[in-house]
Amino acid sequence: MNDESSSSDRDEAPPSSRLPDLDFSTFVMSIIGSAFVHLGEAPYPDGGAQDANLVLAQQDIDLLALLQDKTTGNLSGAEERVLEQGLYDLRMRFVEAAREQG
Repeated sequence: MNDESSSSDRDEAPPSSRLPDLDFSTFVMSIIGSAFVHLGEAPYPDGGAQDANLVLAQQDIDLLALLQDKTTGNLSGAEERVLEQGLYDLRMRFVEAAREQG
């Protein structure tokens, strides 16, 4: 298959099957989405139960914190804001979920 036909195949794909461009913010947002699932605030992709798993949520938060630490000084302003705001929001939601679980 040549490059031209594979490019046109992607252009003709239905909008629901197109993936977003891969960049740092998209990567961070995917981890944030995973954390929402693990916090029980979003359904699993298969539509499964929304029970919180705080161990996995904490792992997602720790991964984002590691990314923040390792990318300091190397991100655009928009990328920094996505990461900072996402981490802040997840940490607050984690505290609330932990309180609810006792």
